[in-house]
Amino acid sequence: MKEVVPGVYTFTGLKVGRVYMIEDADGLTIIDAGLASAPAAIIKQIEAKGRKANDVKRILLTHAHPDHAGGLQELQVLTGAQVMCSAGERAVAEGTTPIPTPPPEKVEGLWRFIRLPETKVKGAQVGRELTDGETLTEVMGGLQVVFTPGHAPGHLAFWQPEQRVLFCGDVMMHLRGLTLPFRSATVDMDEDRRAIRRLSALEPAVICFGHGNPLTDNASEKLKAFAAKEAK
Repeated sequence: MKEVVPGVYTFTGLKVGRVYMIEDADGLTIIDAGLASAPAAIIKQIEAKGRKANDVKRILLTHAHPDHAGGLQELQVLTGAQVMCSAGERAVAEGTTPIPTPPPEKVEGLWRFIRLPETKVKGAQVGRELTDGETLTEVMGGLQVVFTPGHAPGHLAFWQPEQRVLFCGDVMMHLRGLTLPFRSATVDMDEDRRAIRRLSALEPAVICFGHGNPLTDNASEKLKAFAAKEAK
């Protein structure tokens, strides 16, 4: 586990994707749940820090793709935490609906010939639906919900305005610089580009990605340049 900023951590050693932990007075908040193999590593690192599994009070889901929600069911069982996501991701997170994939006409270039198989995640009970603009007062002194559809229809980002910390999920990735999410798994890339512009306007100082290391150096400037490059 590595500290990103005081009170915010990212787990280490996960095969794919990033999972974050936030410390608050009433306990811990986890953002995303990783692959199905991730919960054991997550709990081990929580315990190594001197905390217990049931210290996790909330699991916030950016979106219900397997690398973010594959471990959701087990992590909820191990912690007893309340799962929160958007209404648009609830059926997928609960395992009743397959993960949406982009229609061929929405996919550019050779990516249109790469079709992902129909997939469902192991369902977890969602205890609370989150809506755009609401504030989770119990998390980081006020963590705001930002609706950012595109990569997934109900994708959410999370924003702490005073500390200027952004958890952007898969709206974009940090792989050898800022990149768009994988096209074959992105339902609507034009919508995703609009989400990037919306997040750019927040002027974050720290960006925590679903894929790639957190960005803490000139994050706002780099995001603005990326948003301008991808504007259509």
